[in-house]
Amino acid sequence: MRSVISTDKAPAAIGTYSQAIKVGNTVYLSGQIPLDPVRMEMVSGDFEAQAVRVFENLKAVTEAAGGSLRDMVKLNIFLTDLSNFTKLNEVMSRYFEQPYPARAAIGVASLPRGAEVEMDGVLFIE
Repeated sequence: MRSVISTDKAPAAIGTYSQAIKVGNTVYLSGQIPLDPVRMEMVSGDFEAQAVRVFENLKAVTEAAGGSLRDMVKLNIFLTDLSNFTKLNEVMSRYFEQPYPARAAIGVASLPRGAEVEMDGVLFIE
């Protein structure tokens, strides 16, 4: 059975997608950029502020799905500047502890709304 996951604690979809889809015990999270869920505007500030907002958005969607970031088994990270990789790891360490999810960090030319970072992932909720 497939169900749509939606929460007002994360930004509403800005395109033709759902925040997440749950199939059985697996949740597929759509990409999150650093949009403030209340104002639907990009957060101001540096890369760290953007990364924190993205993790907070992911956290909100995981909780709406009945899980938490601890249930994430795969995390995909898209960065417009790979020199932010070290800062990303530092911010990520505030949200995850071992065992960490499998992860990819991919350099891209651009992201929606001029974001510096976007993340999506997969949860497995037991």
